[in-house]
Amino acid sequence: MATVDLGKISFTQKGTYSNSTSYAPKDVVQHTDQNETSSFVKINSTATGQAPQTNGTINTSHWAIFAKGTSLASANEGTYNNSTTYQKGDVVQFTDSGTLSTYLYINNTPASGNVPSTSGTVNSSHWQFIAKGTASVAISWQSVKTANFNASAAEAYPVNTTSTAITATLPSSPSVGDRIVFRDYNRTWDTNGLTIALNGNNWQGSQAANPVYTDEGGTVDIVYVDATKGWLPVHSVENAVKSQPSIRYLVIAGGGGTGRDNGGGGGAGGFRGGAVGDAFNAAGSTTYTATVGGGGGGTNESHTNASNSSLAGSGITTITATAGGFGGTAQGTGQNGGSGGGGGQQAGGGSGNAGGFAVPEGTDGGTSSGAQAGGAGGGGAGQAGQNASGSSGSGSVGDGGDGKQSNITGSDVFYAGGGGGGSNQANEAVSGAGGQGGGGDGGHSGVQGQAGTNNLGGGAGGCSQNYSGSQMGQGGSGVVILRCPTSIIASTTGSPTITQVGSDSVVKFTGTGTLVTTSF
Repeated sequence: MATVDLGKISFTQKGTYSNSTSYAPKDVVQHTDQNETSSFVKINSTATGQAPQTNGTINTSHWAIFAKGTSLASANEGTYNNSTTYQKGDVVQFTDSGTLSTYLYINNTPASGNVPSTSGTVNSSHWQFIAKGTASVAISWQSVKTANFNASAAEAYPVNTTSTAITATLPSSPSVGDRIVFRDYNRTWDTNGLTIALNGNNWQGSQAANPVYTDEGGTVDIVYVDATKGWLPVHSVENAVKSQPSIRYLVIAGGGGTGRDNGGGGGAGGFRGGAVGDAFNAAGSTTYTATVGGGGGGTNESHTNASNSSLAGSGITTITATAGGFGGTAQGTGQNGGSGGGGGQQAGGGSGNAGGFAVPEGTDGGTSSGAQAGGAGGGGAGQAGQNASGSSGSGSVGDGGDGKQSNITGSDVFYAGGGGGGSNQANEAVSGAGGQGGGGDGGHSGVQGQAGTNNLGGGAGGCSQNYSGSQMGQGGSGVVILRCPTSIIASTTGSPTITQVGSDSVVKFTGTGTLVTTSF
């Protein structure tokens, strides 16, 4: 028997009802009662001997009326055709405003040229709406792409990688049903592949992999399903997806120490990576080495610089975060670094290091101006250090700049905050606050500034004017964090902390160590 596809509902035509036939739910039959032949759909469990209607009373325990006074035995006419003459009881599929739906012809007079629906309004004199289907997705072909580009829903792209590999970045906030198509324009994906950047969304249920298409002549057709599965390939032609596992990274350098006598706050350690898109394709049987930098410190007579942190491995360019700059002493300039150290009393701040990257590692330290000013704040990864000023018996200090957040561990955490400035003689009770992300508070009333927080790369707080101790504030040590599929980790060294987030492992290095991948 024929099956009638009604969008999201499917019925099976069983012809004329027989009392000895076993009917299942969604079976449709024709039954004559009181000289009127109508169509009924089975709604209860499979059974025999349950007539749809007797003496005008429908057997509602087992059947529901489907179409009164007509036969649907051969009523499915497929896609609507404007030149076809339809009769009462005919069923068609028709697309209106991008949505394919199913309609029943109800007019007693056979006719053609009466479309079932226009702009969402049913032609109720001729047709009855039965079932709504899903919206069809039209695809518009775009111009040939020869460089990295942002892809949009409902568009198809010829991608020419003759000169270079190309990355197509998917929409950050896709809608369910969004569809995008890519095609190897010049059959060169085997030489220079196409990478699809997921932009924070899942690929077949995981955020871990940016798919890379590397076979000649490839076509990939993808659709966004939901937040859990994300994007799914509908089909590919002439190629297979070579989806390489990826490794996310966050590299934080050691934070800068601080100066004495109205000392400026230490600059935060450089901040590299941290976002969902900050990742590289992992290679099999490869060792990745993490080096974690220490924080800067010193005494009244000298200071020691903080150290860089880095991540290195075969197949990637070494990722280096620059050490935070030292906070200046009285009338001493803050040191340059990942983030610049704050200036000591009446001195300028150090510069943060853009490092030649699209996203700078950090910001500048603040400037102190005026004879009664305290120390300026050290720069943080996300915010510059605050300036300090003062004259005529009063003065201010500068707060350290806030760091930046990353969710690489599964939780939002601030890293790389700048240290606060130390107090001045005119207002010894007030010191600069450390920035979010481990920045130490500045000292006051002859007190040493607080140390920056270890493994956050925070800058140290500046010492107060009347601080008489020999030891100055210590910057916080850095950290290197990697996140990758658990299945690709063969071993680690250096005793990192490893936590599980879904199918990923978060590997946190607080000292030098390695991660070795499996062969794949």
